[in-house]
Amino acid sequence: MAILERNDTGAIARLTLNAPEKLNALSDAMLAALQSEFDALAQDSQIRAVILSGAGKAFCAGHDLKEMTAGRQSQDNGRAYFADLFTRCAKVMTSIRTLPQPVIAQPHGIATAAGCQLVASCDLAVAAHGTRFGVNGVNIGLFCSTPMVALSRNIPRKQAFEMLSTGEFIETTRAHELGLINRAVAPEDLEQATTELAQTLVAKLGSAVKVGKQAFYQQIEMPLDAAYDYTRDVMVENMLNRDTEEGIKAFIEKRDPKWDQ
Repeated sequence: MAILERNDTGAIARLTLNAPEKLNALSDAMLAALQSEFDALAQDSQIRAVILSGAGKAFCAGHDLKEMTAGRQSQDNGRAYFADLFTRCAKVMTSIRTLPQPVIAQPHGIATAAGCQLVASCDLAVAAHGTRFGVNGVNIGLFCSTPMVALSRNIPRKQAFEMLSTGEFIETTRAHELGLINRAVAPEDLEQATTELAQTLVAKLGSAVKVGKQAFYQQIEMPLDAAYDYTRDVMVENMLNRDTEEGIKAFIEKRDPKWDQ
């Protein structure tokens, strides 16, 4: 049984964290499997959207604490092990951002610590009602500093710091209000709702979505004037795309576009 399963349906790839007995913890093996799949997806022009879900009763409970405890027994009091672990985890999270395809998280049950970081790192998120989100490492004396990077780029500062410093969970209604998730649906509707969102993305011009995702994350870190200069150039290149020309022509002529990409 693979620790990470991939199932493709048309242009949609579904990755399922498949270690339910460990609440899909981000173990060394899980991180390696995710990195391998993200590397493959980055080169897969047939896939236009990615869904990330979890098997069993939870989406992801964060890092594997038992494995981390064992790693601490290594040389240098675990310093080298922990530095390597958090570097590998950060690479997985940033790989989501640099993928050409939009990635939709599909959390249910719980998404805690690095599991919450995983949701925050995805481009979109559809959650089952009742899902609990937390960066609760502080409860065991470990401030969730790396999950903080993604979380603080998703929700307002004071709310992010409250979650990080209190270790308290929020549920789907609050997660939606804060912008951590896009929508919440009944548990029985979760897979269908996420798939429908992915199908909506797949129906768009793939090259436009790809350049748009890249531009979105680039401009958001820039000063205002630099962002407008950068996105001006992106728009120019997009407008010169033959498929974009066809899309505009089809809109004017009130017909469906015939895209090559």
